[in-house]
Amino acid sequence: MDEAEGYKVADLNRADEGALRVDWARSRMPVLALLRKKAEVEQPLAGMTVAGCLHVTKETAVLIETIAAAGAKVSWSGCNPLSTQDDVAAWLAREGYGIYAWHGQSVEDFYWCIDQTVDAEPTLTLDDGADLIFRVHDARTDAIEQIIGGTEETTTGVHRLRAMGAASKLRYPVIAVNDAITKWDFDNVHGTGQSTLDGILRATSVLLAGKTFVVAGYGHCGKGLANRARGMGSNVVITEIDPLAALKAHMDGFQVMTMDEAAPLGDIFCTATGMVDVLVGRHFSLMKEGAIICNTGHYDCEINIPDLESLADSVRTIRTDNEEFTLSNGRRIHLLARGRLVNLAAAEGHPSEVMDMSFANQFLSLCRLAEEGHSYENQVYDITHQQDSELAALKLAAEGKSIDTLTPEQKAYHEDYSHGT
Repeated sequence: MDEAEGYKVADLNRADEGALRVDWARSRMPVLALLRKKAEVEQPLAGMTVAGCLHVTKETAVLIETIAAAGAKVSWSGCNPLSTQDDVAAWLAREGYGIYAWHGQSVEDFYWCIDQTVDAEPTLTLDDGADLIFRVHDARTDAIEQIIGGTEETTTGVHRLRAMGAASKLRYPVIAVNDAITKWDFDNVHGTGQSTLDGILRATSVLLAGKTFVVAGYGHCGKGLANRARGMGSNVVITEIDPLAALKAHMDGFQVMTMDEAAPLGDIFCTATGMVDVLVGRHFSLMKEGAIICNTGHYDCEINIPDLESLADSVRTIRTDNEEFTLSNGRRIHLLARGRLVNLAAAEGHPSEVMDMSFANQFLSLCRLAEEGHSYENQVYDITHQQDSELAALKLAAEGKSIDTLTPEQKAYHEDYSHGT
C-alpha cells in the first residue's frame, strides 16, 4: 500500500499502466473533451472543492481531470470495495489528485476513504449510491454547512435520496444525474447490458448460447442485460415485482415468472433490482448443478450470501472472481465477484463511449450547482430537458450523425392548435 499526504492507493508503481488506460478512455469521450476545453477558459468551478465517491475507473479519471481543469480542487474515493482499478488510482495519485481508493477494501477502509474526502472540506459532492451523502448526513455533519449541493449517479442512490427529501431529512440539494435521458437510456441500458456480460464471461468463460439466463428486474439495467443475453443466444427469463415492468418484458418476448419458478430452470442468474434478498436460501436449494449467480445492482445485498454459506459444505475459489459453493445436496453453485457489481468487480465497467454522456451530465450539474445551488431548496432536482437535448446533439455530432430540423412552416403547424382533421 502506498500512502502520502493527499492519497492512499495500492501501488504507485502502476501509474504508467493507468496512464495508458486513461489515454484510451479520453480518446473515446469527445463530449467531455469539448466541455473541458471550454471550462479551461471559463473556470466555472473556480474556488470549489469537489468530494467524489464513484467507481475509480479510467472513465472516472477523465471526469476528475475535467473537474480540475474547470478550477476545482478534487478529493475522491471509490464507491464500491471491489471496483477500483488500482493502476488508474495510481495514475491519479501521481498526477496530484486527492485519491483514496484500492481494490479489495474492507468496510472500515471504505468509510475511512470517504472520511478523507470529507476532510478536504468540500463545497460540492458527487455520488454513485449516495454513500458520501449519507456519511455527511450521519457521521460527518460537521461538513454540511459549507456544502452547496451534490449530484447522484445511480438509480439506487436517487431512490434513497428522494425518500430522504420526502421525509425532510435532506440537508442540501442534489441533482439526479441518473434520471437524465442521456444517462439511463444509454448508460443503464447499453452500458450495463454489455459490461455485465463482459464480467460474467471473464469470470466464467461459459457459452451463453442455449443457456437459460434469469434476469431479476426489468428496469433500464435489466432490460439492457436481457436483450444482450438474448442476442448471445440465451433463453431469457425475467422476474419482477412491478406488473407494468413484467408486462413490458412479456410483450418484449421474454418469459416472465417468479424467482421460485425460475430457480430450478436457470443456468445463470443476475440480479438488477437494487432490492435486498432477491436470491435467498430456498432459491439456492432449488438450483441445478453448476448454476452461476451474480449481481449487477448497486449493492451486494441482492444475493443473500450468508444463506448460501450456511447451505455449503465447502467453498473454493475456482477462477478469479468465481467461488464454487458445494451444497449438502452435492450440487455446486458459482458466485461471481462476491455478489458485488459483476461488471465492475470482474470487468472494467461501462464502455468509455457511454460514460461520456453520463459524466458530461455530472460535470454540467456540478457547474449548475456552483452557479445556482445557493438558491435551491433541499430536495432532489432533475436534469433540465435543455441539457439532455444539448448533450444528445453533441454526442450525435461526435458520432458523425445528422438529424432533420423543422421548417418554419412545420414549427407554425406544430404550435397551431386550430388545425383539425
